[in-house]
Amino acid sequence: MKKLLALLVLTPALASAAGGPATARVKLETTKGVIVLELDAAKSPITVSNFLAYVKSGFYDGTIIHRVIPGFMIQGGGFTPKMDEKPTSGTIVNEAANGLSNLRGTVAMARTPDPNSASAQFFVNLVNNTFLDRAKAPDGFGYCVFGKVIEGMNVVDAIASVPTGAVGQYQNVPSQPVTIQKASVLTGAKTMSAKRPAAPAPGQPQPR
Repeated sequence: MKKLLALLVLTPALASAAGGPATARVKLETTKGVIVLELDAAKSPITVSNFLAYVKSGFYDGTIIHRVIPGFMIQGGGFTPKMDEKPTSGTIVNEAANGLSNLRGTVAMARTPDPNSASAQFFVNLVNNTFLDRAKAPDGFGYCVFGKVIEGMNVVDAIASVPTGAVGQYQNVPSQPVTIQKASVLTGAKTMSAKRPAAPAPGQPQPR
């Protein structure tokens, strides 16, 4: 199934209410270098919990950055180097109403036209893609930002410059695999329940 594409300090009381620390950090060791993400568990508790669960399980290890569009985004977290899509554990609610914007260097969840279909795939914005924000999204939902790159944006930009082509039905695939060799948590956050709401409205495809 194709995936579309698809910060901040909180008071101790609010952080505790969210079930864990306000931020967590994840290191992505790629074949192009290291990228460190800071995740906003205060603003995106369900999304961060879901992402950390995949990181801790080793799900992302050996997956690739399978979609690269210069001037837009890089996307990964779902495919093997042979372009086989990995099975996921389910979908989560869209938290795009959290007030975080799809600015350069932010990380957000990829999804299908179903606004609440995000599972494991994510993308990093290469530029300010505010049209993906809930306030401006044609589907009224947008794409949930849940963190930002705090180290290795030069690595992200290097990935964005690799040659790409088509592989079967998939476009914008790097000609030479860019692999996430290992994803690891640098600062932990407690995982929480990620229940999905009923009856989401259909969305308009944007980045895919």
